[in-house]
This record gives sequence, C-alpha cells and structure tokens, in this order.
Amino acid sequence: MDIGYVGLGGMGHAMASNLISKGHTLRVWNRSPGKAADLVAQGAMRVDHPGQAVASDGIVFTMVADDAALDQVVGGPDGIAARLGPGGIHVSMSTVSPETTQRLAALHAERGAAFIAAPVFGRPVAAASAMLFILCAGDAAARARVLPLLATMGQRVFELGPDPVSASIVKLGGNFMIMGVIEAMAEAATLCEKYGVPRTAMMDVMTQSIFATPLYVNYGKLIAQHDYANPGFKLSLGLKDAKLVLGAASNARVPMPLASMMHDRFLSALAKDRGELDWTAAALNVSEEAGLRSPLSRP
Repeated sequence: MDIGYVGLGGMGHAMASNLISKGHTLRVWNRSPGKAADLVAQGAMRVDHPGQAVASDGIVFTMVADDAALDQVVGGPDGIAARLGPGGIHVSMSTVSPETTQRLAALHAERGAAFIAAPVFGRPVAAASAMLFILCAGDAAARARVLPLLATMGQRVFELGPDPVSASIVKLGGNFMIMGVIEAMAEAATLCEKYGVPRTAMMDVMTQSIFATPLYVNYGKLIAQHDYANPGFKLSLGLKDAKLVLGAASNARVPMPLASMMHDRFLSALAKDRGELDWTAAALNVSEEAGLRSPLSRP
C-alpha cells in the first residue's frame, strides 16, 4: 500500500521500518528530518510537511509525543486534515486524551475521512521486533483496511469497537496500571534493601516465581539496578500520562488516589531534572524517602 507515516521517534521509526520491510511504500515526515535518513535509504520518500505524507483517500499513521503535537500535525494548512478526504484514514498510535481523540474523529468525519485510535503497549525494542500489543477502535470498514498493516507492527491487535475513545481510555488504564507496578516494585525493593537483602536478589526471586511476566522482568531489572539512563519511555512522558489519567478520571468522577500519587512522584522527579531518564526512575524517590543514598548522587 501507499502509506504516510508522521512521527519518527523511537517507536514510530521502528514501526515505519517494519512497514517498509513488508513491501509498503511510505511517505514519511518528522520534525527533525535527519531521523528519516535511513528510512529513505530503505525506499521511503521524505516530505516537508505532514500533509504531504497524505494521499487524499489513503492511510496515514501518526506516532507523536502528546496531544499538542498531534493537534499540530493534523491541523493547519499543511496538516493531515486538510489533505485527507473521503475514503481516507488517519490512524493515531499516540497516547492522548479521550477528548483529543473525540475531537479529531469529529474533524475527520466532517471531511468524510475515518479516524482510528490505535495506541500501543510496548517499548522501542518491542516496536523494532514487531512485538507490540496494539489497541484498535473506530469505524468497522476503516478498521478492516488497517488491520493487516497493524499486524505487521505487533504480535496482537485488540479490536475495541466503533468508538475511537475506547482505545484511548484502555491505553490510559493500562499505563496507569504500569505506574502502579513501578511504585510497588520500588517500595518492595527498597524495603528488602533496608533489611540487607540486595535489590537484585529480591527481584530475581519475584520475577522467576510469582511475577514471571515480561513487564515485571524488564521493569524489575531496571528498578533493581537503578538503570534509568537509556529510556524506553521518558519520565517526562510518564508525567504527561498521569495528567491524562487524572483528567479522564475527573471527567468521569472516578477517584484514583494512586494516580494522584504517581503524578506527584513524576513531578518530584522532574523537579530533580530526571525528566530525560526512564520513567522507572520514579523509584529513586522511594529510595530517597527511605534514607538511602541516590545512585545518581555525586560523592
């Protein structure tokens, strides 16, 4: 297929590369043009504006950092919405608010185009190996067209019905649960460390017995070793998602005290200039509150 791909960060770049490897022709755009260089070498065409990635009745994927970035590439004279017409499909793979999803779906519908929300679970290494879990919600006919493409980027696609908001809210719910896992592992590891049990030993037991799942294994290793320097998901984005969860909870009148706590964890870490670290670095706050020296502290 002739496809547009907008947003070539760690996740988007890997997913675009997987589409090219399956024989699809891509027009790609990224705010930093250099990130498209190796994709161009693989056969993609780099364009100068997001709208130029779009064929009026074609399919365009977006994978950008937040709601503001998504609004920017969709709106305006050089944006996706201005070029995508009847029969066209915009597949948004970003984690954004239900309100943004609903608004963009309505914007495209006014032009006869479809909007599919398809956020993902998985870090860049999973994107590179096409092992993502992908959510998918929107118009049934549009979903049928994009499902084969999504299948090239992930190990499983979960269809969640005709309302794109369904995929957005399930994604936020999942990210909230990951925040809770980070906090629980950090507190348990810190408790064991205070009793003289190495964090790594404690985490080995847990991830090779009752919590032998990829999330606990991968995140547990980072937390046990305080290994946050190579982010698969930046802490600053964790704060963004905590805000989105709390916003959705407030709109639905759902108290979520753990989400409030994790918002403050991320905010505190950001105040300590940790926004560029992996979001598991929220565990450092737990260690510091227990009187342990931060591994990031200078002698």
